[in-house]
Amino acid sequence: MANQLPYDATMIPTELERNISEVDRRIRAAERAAGRAIGAVSLLAVSKTKPSELVRQAHGFGLSAFGENYAQEMAEKAAALADLPLCWHFIGPIQSNKTALIAEVSDWVHSIDRLKVARRLSEQRPDDKAPLNVLVQVNTSNEDSKSGVGPDAAAELMAAINELPGLRLRGFMTIPAATTNQAEQREPFRQLRELMARLSDSLPQLDTLSMGMSGDLEAAVSEGANIVRVGTDIFGARYN
Repeated sequence: MANQLPYDATMIPTELERNISEVDRRIRAAERAAGRAIGAVSLLAVSKTKPSELVRQAHGFGLSAFGENYAQEMAEKAAALADLPLCWHFIGPIQSNKTALIAEVSDWVHSIDRLKVARRLSEQRPDDKAPLNVLVQVNTSNEDSKSGVGPDAAAELMAAINELPGLRLRGFMTIPAATTNQAEQREPFRQLRELMARLSDSLPQLDTLSMGMSGDLEAAVSEGANIVRVGTDIFGARYN
């Protein structure tokens, strides 16, 4: 008897394609509204807890960048989908005992908030791979429940990471407090954009702001996001 797949592992392909098309439409509309170039913002499909079969379907509808929160799950999907040209982004909290796996499998890491973790990722990045693209996670809303370095400590951490040979420092990521008020949504994104602008003289390579999800991507795009991370509006509600 065949294993019974979770409901959204057999998501109707036309539904998945429609969801991807709608998210893309929202991103392009937000770019136009903000006066930004069409295509300036990339979509990162958050595939955590989703089966590899669904990721394969999404790739068939034009997606190539996928975000994962758990190192082992990411590694298993990367192995199962090794025949596809996918880009893997690690976006979850980083455990020290998982850095070797993250360094080996990921193309990007969005969630660095400690120098110790950054050093381990640099040391454990395989020699045959390009330096790992990394973002520093900033806790823009000062929530105790959220990971991330405080905005005042970000510059010092960025300067130290910039010296690590196995990493390529690219910018910032944030997950602000949830709100449906767009003015309130924009404030932490504005803070992050301004923080990157202040550091651009000393760190001219900074070019990436990973911010905005299903509920606030328009606000993020208006404040300069380069990557928006969308899961629910593409794949539906997550399951455990």
